[in-house]
Amino acid sequence: MKKFFALFAALLMAATALSARDKVYRNTSVLPEAARQVIAAAFPKTGVSHVKVDERTFGGNEYEVIFTDGSEIEFNSKGEWTDVDGGVREVPSYFVLKPIAKYIKTNFKGAKIFKIEKDRNEYDVELSNGKELKFDRAGNFLRLDD
Repeated sequence: MKKFFALFAALLMAATALSARDKVYRNTSVLPEAARQVIAAAFPKTGVSHVKVDERTFGGNEYEVIFTDGSEIEFNSKGEWTDVDGGVREVPSYFVLKPIAKYIKTNFKGAKIFKIEKDRNEYDVELSNGKELKFDRAGNFLRLDD
């Protein structure tokens, strides 16, 4: 009986590991419609290099789009953006709430937003000067993490 459970556990772990592989596509047709709309609005002139699809074993896929200019965006299974990384470029203003943009313009003159991430409760913002800031979902400044 112990051998059976050990074998079952090993097979389950192997199946999970195999199913966790990303699949790579060359166009955005594999993305949810909401994600395609975000890309069209925020990156209208930027070409897509490829799309990685992380097929989750117990629920929806996650998507990562890599653009030809080196920037990246991640989406959840519903097509909602969760992370935008401009690389060495500024993140499009499409992703930045007005209160966040105003706070950065007022308190960090000349700094650009190179990365923004949102989760259920807050936004994490990385600036060109290396500073990391946290804001609540309404765009109110919470703290500086540098």
